[in-house]
Amino acid sequence: MRADMGQKVAGLSRRGVLMGLGAVLAGCQMGAAGGGAAPANPALWAAAPNAGFDAWARGFAARAVAQGLPAGVVNRAMSSAGFIPEVVNRDRNQTEVKRSLEDYLSIAASDERVAKGRAAMAQHGRVLSALEARYGVPAHVVTAVWGLESFYGTRMGDVPVISALATLAYDGRRGAMFESQLTAALRILAAGDISQDRMLGSWAGAMGHTQFMPTSYLAYAVDYTGDGRRDIWGADPSDALASAAAYLAKSGWQRGAPWGEEVRAPQGLAVGVRTAADWVAAGVTGISGPLRGAGRAELIRPAGAGGPALLLYGNTRVIMRYNNALSYAVGVGHLSDRIAGAGPLRAAFPPDATGLTKDQRIEMQTRLNARGFDAGTPDGVIGKGTEAAISAFQRASGLSVTGKPSADLLMRLR
Repeated sequence: MRADMGQKVAGLSRRGVLMGLGAVLAGCQMGAAGGGAAPANPALWAAAPNAGFDAWARGFAARAVAQGLPAGVVNRAMSSAGFIPEVVNRDRNQTEVKRSLEDYLSIAASDERVAKGRAAMAQHGRVLSALEARYGVPAHVVTAVWGLESFYGTRMGDVPVISALATLAYDGRRGAMFESQLTAALRILAAGDISQDRMLGSWAGAMGHTQFMPTSYLAYAVDYTGDGRRDIWGADPSDALASAAAYLAKSGWQRGAPWGEEVRAPQGLAVGVRTAADWVAAGVTGISGPLRGAGRAELIRPAGAGGPALLLYGNTRVIMRYNNALSYAVGVGHLSDRIAGAGPLRAAFPPDATGLTKDQRIEMQTRLNARGFDAGTPDGVIGKGTEAAISAFQRASGLSVTGKPSADLLMRLR
């Protein structure tokens, strides 16, 4: 769904006969504390004078009107649109962060995100149950999409969408794509679903609780409340949740089928695609009983033979229609299971490249915090905050400053 992706999960299956995965693409862009668009900072997205942009905007407006868009809507929108330098900066400097699936799931299904997801599902249970009955997509799956896309509506973005899309269309690196998104955004304004001042989103134009790009909005957004507007931005998330459910349903969601599951698989069994019956014959079982799914399924071992094994069914591919990243699909699936009451993955991941397990990394972060070196919330994910805390500790201790975790560092902290 999103155009501002810059995260890659290492070690996941790169080919899938069932899924047609191809190369593992960028995952949803989640910071240390969560996902969705960045917290509000309006000053960061200030427009700057740019004569070339102004001339381009006038030319685009003429083309849009020639395509049949209302002249009044187009001219009002484009005359107030501005060139935002930070949008170009973000587009040109997307950092690809390579994360293990263990780290990715630690963020995607953090204790906070799970707790908030359960609370959100309880609060909006009537709507979610009705959507499940209508579209066949489980309430906990829709809630998980909401949780990963905007942290349950708390991180929807504060960037003016028309200006952001116009900036990217003018900049030209992906001009044709963003010009089509801008045209779609103008159609949304023309339909009266939202006013321009409320049409806010990410720097790349993803909007609302469920971070729809404008073209996806036109194709899938739903007026669930019946007020004549498909409002995915408002305090009431009903339209946004319905739109996400409609998107997944129209993308082929199989009613009553799981997305995937953790399994027990014999050591040495090759990964790949078989029918569920064939996997059973090969010795694969559910983590605590029979397999939950049927039909063709792909076995993956994201961390190699020493880590968890996952069996992915057809609904994993459907989630990837929302965001074309295997990491994202597994993240949504696992978060949805956790929201529904399941626990973490049963099988442990092996130590990382530094030789530390997740529990040891959490201990290291906890001990750094206790000594006054802020490593953030101990979650076992080594990000910039933890690296800065390590560097500060090393500096204060007269050690070589590397900012990198190690077994020796943990021993010094004990």
